[in-house]
Amino acid sequence: MNPQTALDTYRRDSIENAPPLKLVRMLYQGAVRFLDRAMECDAKDPRSQFVHFVARADAIVTELRVSLEKSHAPGVAENLEQLYLFCESEMQRAMTVRDTSTLPAVRKVLAQLLEAWTSIEVRERAKA
Repeated sequence: MNPQTALDTYRRDSIENAPPLKLVRMLYQGAVRFLDRAMECDAKDPRSQFVHFVARADAIVTELRVSLEKSHAPGVAENLEQLYLFCESEMQRAMTVRDTSTLPAVRKVLAQLLEAWTSIEVRERAKA
């Protein structure tokens, strides 16, 4: 097996077997990483990867929003949904006008949510 195939297999297995809290944390990390990459791009340059990176972050946030289980904690789910809708709206605006100015606010929201989910994961591990 070549090293790249082994690495790909390891990554796939680590995602497929990850606990739900870890998966949520990984999604947030990915969204933040894509926003960071987008903010490094020249948004006005049509050849840049700006739209690609923002679209990837947007897809993650959309997936998080549509995956909300409102029956478990309706208030929390409603608040998360509103935050996700804000993020999606700002990312759509950034892609439409090709401007990074709205992205720091989106990144801040997602980074704070990542921090919160990470602390939940740490507490859950401590209980086990």
